[in-house]
Amino acid sequence: MINMIDNKYKYSDITSEIIKCAMAVHSSLGNGFQEVIYQRALGIEMGLCGISFHREYEMPIYYRDHHIGTRRVDFLVNNLISVELKAVKSLENVHFAQAINYLEAYNLEIGLLINFGETSLCFKRLTNKKFQENQFNQKKS
Repeated sequence: MINMIDNKYKYSDITSEIIKCAMAVHSSLGNGFQEVIYQRALGIEMGLCGISFHREYEMPIYYRDHHIGTRRVDFLVNNLISVELKAVKSLENVHFAQAINYLEAYNLEIGLLINFGETSLCFKRLTNKKFQENQFNQKKS
């Protein structure tokens, strides 16, 4: 398998492992299933690889320091990386906007957007340009 670790990207070692797991799932199942099927399979694969994660992790959404609701991220890996899954024909701008909004709302620095719906697995690494160090951990407590 190709080495996807690139040390110029933060958490590249972890994101590389997540992507390898997603590739294994896509290789086995192919495309055409609903998102929840890929979510369950990816959870199994990451568990087998020893990756620490929460599936459908409910996280608070704040506006001007007011709690206004919650949203579930598909996977929160190592309490650092958001992984948002799709099972669509092709990723659209709205999917990128949603994934970036989650990063900003959760104050996570790095995220992955993975689409199982295409004939070849599609994944994008996302960076939150508004990330504020330690803010997530303070709100999460």
